Amino acid sequence: MTPNLLSNSHFLFPEFQLALRIVQQAARLTKQVQKDMTGPALTKSDRSPVTVADFAAQAVVGHWLAETFPHDPLVAEENAAELRGSEGKDTLTQVTTFVRRLLPHLTSEAVCENIDRGVAAPAQRFWTLDPVDGTKGFLRGGQYAVALALIVDGQVQIGVLGCPGLDSANLTDGNGSGLLAAAVRGQGAWSLPLDGAGPLTRLQVSRRSEPAEARLLRSFEADHTNSAQMDEFVRVLHVQAPPVAMDSQAKYAILAAGGGDLLLRLLSAKQPNYREKIWDQAAGALVVEEAGGRVSDLEGKPLDFTTGRSLTHNRGVVASNGYLHEAALRAVQQIRQENA
Repeated sequence: MTPNLLSNSHFLFPEFQLALRIVQQAARLTKQVQKDMTGPALTKSDRSPVTVADFAAQAVVGHWLAETFPHDPLVAEENAAELRGSEGKDTLTQVTTFVRRLLPHLTSEAVCENIDRGVAAPAQRFWTLDPVDGTKGFLRGGQYAVALALIVDGQVQIGVLGCPGLDSANLTDGNGSGLLAAAVRGQGAWSLPLDGAGPLTRLQVSRRSEPAEARLLRSFEADHTNSAQMDEFVRVLHVQAPPVAMDSQAKYAILAAGGGDLLLRLLSAKQPNYREKIWDQAAGALVVEEAGGRVSDLEGKPLDFTTGRSLTHNRGVVASNGYLHEAALRAVQQIRQENA
């Protein structure tokens, strides 16, 4: 890990140091799983590599949280139930093999126990994790992220994104050298190379204020949003720039760095009552906000992280550089009225 970030007096508290270190470890581990287990013969229906990566990353994060902050709950996407049965034996062996590259003393049972730390309920202070955000991006060789956040009294205080396929020169495919995007509430947002060997860069959103010039960050997968309404959004705002399509909270890192201006999570027509999971938004939202941007739901309300594992008080997400936020909300409202 680069000394620049951790030597800054603003960042010398242990929670942030831990979050950086374990997201770095988990992201590099998922990258190794992707390298070793995916290839030309992999089909879209074969989720085994991402399953191994999900479980391995969660086991590593769960272990270090238990070691360092044993009283902090972890609210995460995975649990080890399927690994404990006979049908999960081979997968557990693979997961354990990868985890032991970092933690050679862990048994398969200890791996399961660390994964199962993620079934905890939210509390006054807790961590939330998406071990591989962007499943199809991972399988396709595109973008994905390891996303970890610390939430205290319903506010995200620390957010770290590990983006193994992203760097400042490579926005859409998965061939970047990897970066960490990290934020502390009230202290700003930063990026640094995933290997820790490069410079620390302050993240700052763009200052673009003309909607027609907005660079829209869109999900690569159509079923992750309402594609028809997204096209309407482009029409209403007269957006001329081609959209940037990518998976996962890597989009938040790009938005925070000024490489995009708007990001929407509209409600899919297939799931009109869907509510976002907290691990899909917490880390990325703080990174954008601390870079000077704004994040809300489709009605302009702040994201409410006090309601359990889902954002039950919020519908969808609008993230922006701040300058374009009100225009985006008006466009969403107009589209909703036209389709009512």
